[in-house]
Amino acid sequence: MTDTTATPAADKTAPQQSPAQNNKGQNDKVQNDKLLISVSLAVVFAVVMMLIFNPDQVQASGKAAFAALTNTFGSFIQLFAFASVCTMLYIAASRYGTIKLGAGAPEYSNMSWLFMFICAGLGSATMYWAFMEWAYYYNGIGLNIDAQSNEALRTSLSYVMFHWGITPWAIYGLASIAMAYHFHVNRAKGLNLSSLMVSILGMKEDSTASRIMGRSLDLIFLFATFGGLILTTTVTVNTVSTGFAELFGMENTFAMKTILLALITLTFTLSSYIGIAEGLQKIAHAACGMCFVFAVIVLVLGDTGFIVDFFVNSLGLTLTNFVEMSLFTDATNGGTFNKDWTVFYWLYWFTYTPAVAIFVTRISKGRTIRQVVLGLIAGGCAGCWFFFGALTGYSVDAMVDGVVNAPALLNSASGDIAVAQLIANLPFGTILSVFYFVLMMLFLASHLDATAFTVAAVSTKNLKQGQDPSRELRVFWCVMLSLLPLAMLYINASLDTLKTAVTLTAAPFVIVLMLCMFGLKKFLSNHKFDDATEK
Repeated sequence: MTDTTATPAADKTAPQQSPAQNNKGQNDKVQNDKLLISVSLAVVFAVVMMLIFNPDQVQASGKAAFAALTNTFGSFIQLFAFASVCTMLYIAASRYGTIKLGAGAPEYSNMSWLFMFICAGLGSATMYWAFMEWAYYYNGIGLNIDAQSNEALRTSLSYVMFHWGITPWAIYGLASIAMAYHFHVNRAKGLNLSSLMVSILGMKEDSTASRIMGRSLDLIFLFATFGGLILTTTVTVNTVSTGFAELFGMENTFAMKTILLALITLTFTLSSYIGIAEGLQKIAHAACGMCFVFAVIVLVLGDTGFIVDFFVNSLGLTLTNFVEMSLFTDATNGGTFNKDWTVFYWLYWFTYTPAVAIFVTRISKGRTIRQVVLGLIAGGCAGCWFFFGALTGYSVDAMVDGVVNAPALLNSASGDIAVAQLIANLPFGTILSVFYFVLMMLFLASHLDATAFTVAAVSTKNLKQGQDPSRELRVFWCVMLSLLPLAMLYINASLDTLKTAVTLTAAPFVIVLMLCMFGLKKFLSNHKFDDATEK
């Protein structure tokens, strides 16, 4: 038997590492980015304190900033979003679609893969909007249609499907493909936004300028992620809290909301600690599966014929008016619908885009560009449209039949109460109400779990392929992600305030996404095809 133990003589003949090489090895070790984490936490705590002790001034300043931003850049944002759709469809149909993102077979099954990125890309507030978004549009819709008219009712779901359809999933695709190509094909070091931007701009990784820009981008990313979660988490907790209060005759207090948020935080913290394969994958399966079951139940227990007819008609309107909806600005009429809703929604999706891009990159190794683009657009649209079609169709039918008038309740009470009444009026309403509100909490936990992973990945240095951030860091961010929503619940922030928070944190990513489009063109133009595997 050969002795493989190194002898002193062998040690002397082995190549010796220089101090520089030793330092390089140490610098390449996976470690937490303590400076980034510290600065992020300082800003988050400062915002929380301002919201608690001076809420009126913060909300007023935010509202003014929202108006200035959407009035100045609204049309440009709409144009860019439309260009993203054209770009993604072209890439998927071209030879570039055959490019494989990393070697080997896909790590996850098609179903698990679809469920995980749907949970990453959709917040649990989706379940509120599925019942209620059409009602906002019915009370004041775009395309110069009179509010509360039959035409407004007929067009309401088509606008919902537009805002949750092709364009947002194409925006996700743009950033995801750029990040995935950079990480899997270019073999980048670090799964974060700053590494991608440094590569796109052709900067030296170790230069002072790249370090400053990288830190700034990672910091902006963290703030935008918090901004997006403010709306999703706050709307979800408010809806669930109102629903349980209505269901069990309890008082809807801040204490109840705090307990619900704590339960949700505990759920996704445990899932995050377990990891993607055993935690997030299973909770994503449960959330998506239960959403599908709930939509089927509503479809069957409601007026199925009306719901299907209304959906098919709305699908036709969405596809027919897609270009006009994408570029509608109402400049001659002075309307604000496009700024209040379309521009807001594109910015809302922007806040999630970097996190979704990082997460999609992590779970898409071994897939082609075409699979990722079509998976995002086709899979995302199919899931959203089926869910929204069933719940919105039922809600519209309830108004037409005089059972629950959701648009009127928006004006006289709140959307949360309308949701509770809509579910309660279904057969087995009590059971379905509990099922719905538990599902909403589970969906939020799944979404926050994916977000906590991406935030932890960004705040980890030198993360390589196949590596995940430490469990302790993931758990830490799970707790931190609940702080700003808790502050918004404390001040009982209005929907306008929540929309403002999203818009302001998303604004810097307009430039980032433009660079993603430029970088993707650069990457693909320089790609050397392997005809044996990319046909």
